[in-house]
Amino acid sequence: MHKIVVFTLIFLSCFFINNLFCQEQENELAQQFNTTKIGSPERFELAADYVKFLFFNNKQDQAFKIINKEIREATKNKNGKYAANLYTVASIIYLLSDDQESSDNYSKLASLYAKKTKDKESKGYTYYGQGWIFARTDNEAEAIPKYLKALAYYENAHPSKTLFSRKFTIYTELSAIYANWNEFELQEKYTLLALKLAQKENNISSIFNANMAMGFLREKQFNLDNEDKKAITEAESYYLKAFHTFQQNSKKMTVPSDLSFVANNLAHLYLMYFPNSNESKVVEYAEIAIKQGKLTGQHNHVASAYGILADLNLRNGDKEKSKDYLLAAIVELDKNNIEAPLTKMNVFESLSTIHEQEGDYKEAIRYQKEYLELFKSYYDQEKNARAKKLETQYEKEKQKQQLLALQLESQKKEQQILKMNLLNIQQNQQLENLRLLKDNQQKEFELAQLEKSKQQQELRLSKLESFNKQKEIVLYKAQIQLKERINLFYIGIAVIVTLLLFAFIYAYLQRSKSLKHQKNIYALELEKERQNSKISNLTTMLDAQELERGRLARDLHDGLGGLLSGAKMNLSLLKERDTILASDNVNQSISKLDLAVDELRRVAHNLMPDLLEKYGLQEALTDYASRMSNHSLDIDVQFLHYQNTLSQEHQLLVYRILQELVNNVIKHAQATQIIIQFVEYDSHYEIVVEDDGKGFDTKINNSKTAGLHNIQSRIEFLKGKVTIDSQPDLGTNIDIQFPKTYAHD
Repeated sequence: MHKIVVFTLIFLSCFFINNLFCQEQENELAQQFNTTKIGSPERFELAADYVKFLFFNNKQDQAFKIINKEIREATKNKNGKYAANLYTVASIIYLLSDDQESSDNYSKLASLYAKKTKDKESKGYTYYGQGWIFARTDNEAEAIPKYLKALAYYENAHPSKTLFSRKFTIYTELSAIYANWNEFELQEKYTLLALKLAQKENNISSIFNANMAMGFLREKQFNLDNEDKKAITEAESYYLKAFHTFQQNSKKMTVPSDLSFVANNLAHLYLMYFPNSNESKVVEYAEIAIKQGKLTGQHNHVASAYGILADLNLRNGDKEKSKDYLLAAIVELDKNNIEAPLTKMNVFESLSTIHEQEGDYKEAIRYQKEYLELFKSYYDQEKNARAKKLETQYEKEKQKQQLLALQLESQKKEQQILKMNLLNIQQNQQLENLRLLKDNQQKEFELAQLEKSKQQQELRLSKLESFNKQKEIVLYKAQIQLKERINLFYIGIAVIVTLLLFAFIYAYLQRSKSLKHQKNIYALELEKERQNSKISNLTTMLDAQELERGRLARDLHDGLGGLLSGAKMNLSLLKERDTILASDNVNQSISKLDLAVDELRRVAHNLMPDLLEKYGLQEALTDYASRMSNHSLDIDVQFLHYQNTLSQEHQLLVYRILQELVNNVIKHAQATQIIIQFVEYDSHYEIVVEDDGKGFDTKINNSKTAGLHNIQSRIEFLKGKVTIDSQPDLGTNIDIQFPKTYAHD
């Protein structure tokens, strides 16, 4: 019979549990984050932990909102490490949300900002994020070099409160990868490194987890080579170290359910590999797991412990007790929020086997059917999860063969149901006996009710006496209260007179305040009229500019363009008719005319882009970036959540703004890369333009140039605001925001 616990609570689950916070920790994190100054290094560090907590506790929308807001603040900081760290966190949570495109974009931005800092821990964390993404996208071979680069940076980094946990995480990630590859030497190497690091830092939870990992490794080695007795002995030793670590430091352990976790491992170990001499230890550790599992709400731990006790009793021939434990395991599994299909399948299979041995074929078939249904559901999900792996076809065929065998076995058992009909009479008699027993219990219950009614009558008499005494006390209190009311009457008159005086003073002050408020309202109205007048002037000016641009583009294209084309045709005809004139000078003239026509078309297109009118802002900007890019300059345009809701007029304004910004970068910044992001939010739009050029000192360079003046005028027309963040040799970041409601007008 297949054992219920071939221990599926792998040590990695322990590392996952350590990242879950209780409600008290949630409130503490939120309070610390909200009370920290915006834009400070402490807030950026808290933001990373707070976002991860929200994401892993089903608050993804809030997590994305906070991370994007903090990233915008971090990019304004001189030190690129905060932006690099937050971009790395964003790339991880976007991948967990199945948005790989956004994950890749954020990972690239993390690398870009990591180059702008000298902080080695941040550089290492960026490589860790890249390795984590490779490991979760079935590319473990690419993940390992990234993890090793991250470790190299961590080894040379300055000590910090996060450095230990980050190194420990990389060791466990590498150990897990080599465990998947059955590379036991490398798995052991990184697991021992994690254990030594935890012991050096005296981190109790990490010491516990590392010992559990080593115990699991040795147990796995023994399963592959049953002659390696040393491996199973060392597995017992590491599990016991983890158990004693918890007992000696129970108040310091962050996860109380770790005790039931290690107790289950020990009970399973003694049951499977030391069966004859350690039955008492099996019971001892299983009972510890049950007790601690119930206290911490870890129903899967309790179910596993019940399964171990069921196997132990079945081995000793006590089938009834074994069935009781298996049924108790099902009850605990049904309470669990997380499905444990393998454990349930083992329970149903064990119950079916026991009932078959007892001759109860009806119950045996019922549990066998539940096993089959769970088997189909689980392996269908398992097949979909591993669809990208090469061994899928082999696993699928193997599962089909197992399913066919189980179906044949089920058909065989269904035939035995006919034999169960002979037992129906006996079962009906037992049912009748149970009914008689229920009637007797009902009569006993009625007698108990009569006794209870008698006690209630006595209680009412006692309450009546108590009520009379309380009534006398109430009369005495009423006399005292009457005297107090007379005193309060005189005090009330004095208070009313005082309040009336204060009321007159308050009315006078409110009157003065109202007059002042009306004066302020009048001033605001005047300011609003001035703003409206300014916007009207800007609108007229911008419209006139665009009309003039359109007229100039048409004149250039239709007038000068036609003349140049005609001149080219005449020269070509002249070349064909007269061989003497078909010299190098004519050829050079035709070539120069071709260049002039191309330059004329480019100027006309920049003055009034046709793509903007026909296909909208996204296509026009993408085409513009493609035309302006070359071997020494890469322009990347990204539209996020854009629904094409901008009016034609405002699309043109945005196009002119970005055109002017790109021209400024090309003329002055000596950049090799320009990133343009256009993001649409519920209430506003945001444009971010970043370059890796030479930058400038914003305190020295003023914004009075014609180009920047045109940009500022258009942004004011959109009722927006612009923020310029630049430093010498660190590039420039320009952030433009304008309201969505106005942009739709």
